[in-house]
Amino acid sequence: MPKAGWLDHTASWMKETRRYNVHRMRLRQAKACLMVIDMQNEFLEERGAVFFHYATEIIPNVKRILTAARKAKMPVVFTAHAHEDPRTDGGLTAQFWPEIKRGESLIKGTRGVEIVKQIRPLSGERIVWKHRYSAFYNTNLEVVLRGMGVTDLVITGVLTNVCCESTARDAFFRDFRVFFVADATATTEPELHAASLKNMAYAFAYIVTAEGILKQIR
Repeated sequence: MPKAGWLDHTASWMKETRRYNVHRMRLRQAKACLMVIDMQNEFLEERGAVFFHYATEIIPNVKRILTAARKAKMPVVFTAHAHEDPRTDGGLTAQFWPEIKRGESLIKGTRGVEIVKQIRPLSGERIVWKHRYSAFYNTNLEVVLRGMGVTDLVITGVLTNVCCESTARDAFFRDFRVFFVADATATTEPELHAASLKNMAYAFAYIVTAEGILKQIR
């Protein structure tokens, strides 16, 4: 049998999270922002030092949501992980990831940290540069979101259980309503993704599909 693609697991993931996904919310579009987390060449191009194929499979869904958000004049914020010098700004992140420590991955100014061309930010769309998993840590993201009157965040991108989950948790702590898109996020293993979705549903976010969130963006 052919190996199942990433999106082929979507129905199973939604079924697994159902018992925890009880914090149902309706997107307040006028106060919503789409977040595209770390959709960078390093993760999505085969030549990238930390490439994983599953990331490429969510590009169409991320693009569909991005297109709808732009059409609806909904704010979009991209994040990108990059280090200027891992010896001084890498911390435990560099210790955990040898590619970063050696200066081979996610170094500012390199092609690897650029957003993939399929969903490249438009002029005026903000990129939040970060050097830790959470997009809120030591960045101006919260100030920007508050300034735009945002209360609802739609989370897409990679990696589900690392930067996406860390950002979603921090958003919840700051009282943002989080919509975590199951089939527009990805990580290296389906099992890790499923576990993260269940954790998110249990206490931090409302798990939705791309189709589900698209129905709420007009």
